[in-house]
Amino acid sequence: MEYDDIGMHSWGLSPMSLPMGVFFQLALPCKLPIWVSSFDDALRVFHDVSCQNVVSWNAIISGAVRNGENMAAFVLTACAALEEVGVGKEVQGWVIKRGAEDVFVGTTIVDLYAKCGKMNEAVKKFSRMPTRNVVSWTAIISGFVHKDDSVSALKVFREMRKMGEQMNKYTVTSILTACAKTSMAEEATQIHSLILKAGFYSAAVVGSALINAYSKIGVVDLSEMVFREMENIKDLGTWAAMISSFAQNQNSGRAIELFQRMLQESVRPDKFCTSSVLSIVDCLNLGRQIHSYTLKIGLVSVVSVGSSLFTMYSKCDSLEESYEVFQQIPNKDNVSWASMISGFVEHGCADQALQLYREMLSEEVVPDQMTLTAILMACSASRSPQTGKEIHGHALRKGVQQDVLGGAIVTMYSKCSALKLARTVFDMLPQKDEVACSSLVSGYAQNGYIEEALLLFHDMLMADLTIDSFTISSIIGAIALLNRLSIGTQLHAHIVKVGFNSDVSVGSSLLTMYSKCGSIEDCCKAFDQIEKPDLICWTAMIVSYAQHGKGTQALRAMSF
Repeated sequence: MEYDDIGMHSWGLSPMSLPMGVFFQLALPCKLPIWVSSFDDALRVFHDVSCQNVVSWNAIISGAVRNGENMAAFVLTACAALEEVGVGKEVQGWVIKRGAEDVFVGTTIVDLYAKCGKMNEAVKKFSRMPTRNVVSWTAIISGFVHKDDSVSALKVFREMRKMGEQMNKYTVTSILTACAKTSMAEEATQIHSLILKAGFYSAAVVGSALINAYSKIGVVDLSEMVFREMENIKDLGTWAAMISSFAQNQNSGRAIELFQRMLQESVRPDKFCTSSVLSIVDCLNLGRQIHSYTLKIGLVSVVSVGSSLFTMYSKCDSLEESYEVFQQIPNKDNVSWASMISGFVEHGCADQALQLYREMLSEEVVPDQMTLTAILMACSASRSPQTGKEIHGHALRKGVQQDVLGGAIVTMYSKCSALKLARTVFDMLPQKDEVACSSLVSGYAQNGYIEEALLLFHDMLMADLTIDSFTISSIIGAIALLNRLSIGTQLHAHIVKVGFNSDVSVGSSLLTMYSKCGSIEDCCKAFDQIEKPDLICWTAMIVSYAQHGKGTQALRAMSF
């Protein structure tokens, strides 16, 4: 596009007629170039719009050089944005050699290391800065938040306050993110009080961060209170935060109600609002209405909205519509592929899931951990050990750490009855988690390796790992095959202790075990402990009576 296309000629302007012949072209998301007459204007535009890509970084750095600005600070900021820590270190070395460091350059170095996850280097640099400003403090706090080190983030924040340094809205939003945990509810309310005293409540971004923090802590009432108090300063981010808060806490009615209120108040929902409300929709008719709305306003092609749409259809058991939406997404990301693969698996279509994975590879999309986990589930469901081996090999070649996918790989080999391979992978895991242990225990039990199942189950108990109902049912089945009533009784006592005695699947397994071990009395006691027996439980109880020659009791049970 020529400069005349944006109306410069009509004003008698051309790039070279600008003061000092200085001009900058910033590539915006809408693909329109912007011509500005000074470096300050260019920098303002650069920060005011979402244009921070490689092209715009190059443009702004070139402008800084031509305009005699401090190039080091701009290059370091670019390195931080692109996480190019190696180049950043070279620039830092150049700064030290030239003695060109001031508080702004020092802050960008701290920010570089923090954004690249090098917190030891960031702290070292921060501690050596002779002068710090609010941006310096915020950079180090944000770095700790990014590393999920809330304790260190709060420690630095308190030190900042003690030193008398004033905070800004970015400091506040960073520390609120650190406090967005159930264990930090008290700290979050303290920060809330500080926000009120300091007058930051007028900033919509601060209100959104507060809503999000209270949501993740689990106190949605406080999220809603903040939302109400922001009546005159709400922006799209605020609406999105509140809808997300309702969605995260499984309050579908309030999320949908708020979405409808946006429409009534002529506030156009953005991709975040729409994705959040779709994540909680479980009514096909309502989902279709929102789908129509996304088509109308052009959001359906946005990958996050498209993914939420086809996931909603899958959840509502409309797999055909789900796949249609998936196919219409122009630029699918790994989340899209993984979600669609999972949708096929959950609906018993493992072969389609495997085919979709092959299509993904043919489009040269590199599968990430989420996608590999989803496709391993498909291999488990289709009992395809050969395909599972190929995916396992692919993960190893791509450098995926064994412990990252370990549980999914053990599960896949166990369900495919490839127990030697499952055990080999299991033994190589640096830490054995509940998923890996439970899968291998169940695999051993269901394939007749009773002693191995019992030994591994014992190891799980000794390691105090969480045990699910499926694992317990599998091990009960193994004990029934051994006809070991004493072991079964001990296990039953543990089941009562951890609260699984009322579980329907565990209860029916206990009935079968006691029946096979010859104890109809214990069988009756176990049945009485089940809160809501289903057809399987009743059948197991009736069969137990019949097997022990108690036909009258069996007929009486059938009459219920």
